[in-house]
Amino acid sequence: MDTLRRIVDKSLAWFLVALMALAIVNVLWQVFTRWVLNDPSAWTEELARYLLIWIGLIGAGYAAGKKLHLAIDLLPSVLHGRRRRVLEFLIDAIVLLFAVFVMMIGGVRLMSLTLLMDQTSAALGIRLGYVYLAIPLSGAVIAFYAVVSIMDRVRDGMSSEAGEAGASDTGHSPTEYTID
Repeated sequence: MDTLRRIVDKSLAWFLVALMALAIVNVLWQVFTRWVLNDPSAWTEELARYLLIWIGLIGAGYAAGKKLHLAIDLLPSVLHGRRRRVLEFLIDAIVLLFAVFVMMIGGVRLMSLTLLMDQTSAALGIRLGYVYLAIPLSGAVIAFYAVVSIMDRVRDGMSSEAGEAGASDTGHSPTEYTID
């Protein structure tokens, strides 16, 4: 699972770099056509807006995977041991449910509806369903990282419970064991 996570991390990072590079080139072209050519490009502002949507949503998924997202950690910071692990598991489960039901399912419904209604953007003429595709993709990324986090917590919880059971049997803490 760690290998898959590393592949997803690296792929998302490069995808976001490519989107950012495209956004920079787009904005530079917009500035050039506006100030140098005195003939502003009609489509660059719309493309910048859609790139920002994609960068924000996919970047949010990437940040969730790296645990760089905003979080209120008042309660987890005062809990320890089993209670903290249970709370973190519940938080991951809630994030997973939100990502699946709101972002993935809701995003697919929104995307499908706009594709069905054949809504297109004004300047670029692209179908807005493709812009909204960022929502379910971001949800899938967040759901993936939530599942990985839950699996890690379950694996770590089982190993720490085994260590705690061993410590209570012998009177030693799990960190006192060494391999010679």
